[in-house]
Amino acid sequence: MIRYPSLITRVFALAAFLAMTVLAPRSRPQPNKSTTEAPAEFPITRSPDHPITRFSRSPDDPITRSVQSASSPDAVEFVCPMHPDVRSLQPGRCPRCGMELVANLPDRIEYPVTLALAPSRPRPGKDLELTFRVFDPKTQKQVTDFQIMHEKPYHLFIVSQDLAYFLHGHPDREADGAFRFHALLPKPGMYRVLSDFYPTGGTPQLIAKSIVLPGAAITPGTELQPDLGAKDAANMRVSLTLQPPQPIAGMKTMMFFHLDPADGLELYLGSWSHMLAASDDLVDLIHDHPFVADGGPQMQFNVIFPRPRTYRVWVQFQRKGVVNTAAFNIPVTELK
Repeated sequence: MIRYPSLITRVFALAAFLAMTVLAPRSRPQPNKSTTEAPAEFPITRSPDHPITRFSRSPDDPITRSVQSASSPDAVEFVCPMHPDVRSLQPGRCPRCGMELVANLPDRIEYPVTLALAPSRPRPGKDLELTFRVFDPKTQKQVTDFQIMHEKPYHLFIVSQDLAYFLHGHPDREADGAFRFHALLPKPGMYRVLSDFYPTGGTPQLIAKSIVLPGAAITPGTELQPDLGAKDAANMRVSLTLQPPQPIAGMKTMMFFHLDPADGLELYLGSWSHMLAASDDLVDLIHDHPFVADGGPQMQFNVIFPRPRTYRVWVQFQRKGVVNTAAFNIPVTELK
C-alpha cells in the first residue's frame, strides 16, 4: 500500500527547499575561451577564407604584440590604396598588387576627368589623339602630381560596344600635366574608355568615359553567349574554373586560372596578372589583380559581379617577354 506524506511533512519540506535556494551561493558561468580569446592575426588582412588569413603566433611575437595593441588610440593602420581590404599595423607592400601601404588613407572621392579628341570627329582606322586632364574635386585645379601605380602613372582601357575590341595602354604624361594617347580604333560605334590613376593626396580612381565614331548605330553593349572554354593566347594556353560553377550577382566568385606552359612567367606591370571585366551592357567595368599568385601555373581571382548579366573578362599574363590576353564570357545569375 502506497503512503502519501502528510500535509505538515510537505510544508516542512517546501520550507527547507526554499531556504537552501536563497542561502546557497550561486556559481557563475565561466567564459567560453573559444569566443573570448581570439587568436592573434597576421597584420595583412585578407578574405576570411584565404588559406593564410589566420594562424596562431606566440604571445611574445612582435606581430602578435602589435595586433594586441591595435585598440590603442595611437595605433596607425596601413591600407592598400587599390585593395582597401588589405590592411596592416606596419608599413609594407600589398601582397596582391605590390603597392605601398598608406597610413591614414583619405576618404574616397571622385576626381573629374576631361577627355579631348583630335580630330574631334574620329574615323575608324585613323590616328586618334586622346588627351586626358584630371582635376581636384575640392579646388577645381588641374592635378599634375600622380603616384606610380603598377609602374605607370596612368592606365587606360578601351572596349568597343560589341566587346570585340580590347586595349590596355598607358598615356604619356606631358609637361602641362595632361596625359596623351594615340589609338587606331577599328570600326564605327561607341567605345568605353576607362582611366585608372592615383592622384597624390587622394585615392586610386577608375573613371569611365564614352566616345563615338560615326557610321554605325549606337547600342548599349551586345548579347554575349557563355564562353568558358580554354583559350590559346600568344605563347600559352589559359584554362578557367569557377567556384561556384554558376556565379551569383553580389556574391564572391572564385576564378581559378591554369596556365600551360608556365615556365618563364613574369610580372606584368608589377603584378602576376591584370583583369578587366565588362558587363554585356557596358555599365560595369572592373579592374582587378590576383588574390593568390606565386609565379606558378595556378592563379586565383576573387570577383564580386554586381548584377545578373553576362560579363566578358579579359585576363593578361606575361611569359618570356610576351603579353598574353585571353577572354572569357561569364554568365552571372541572381540569387533565387
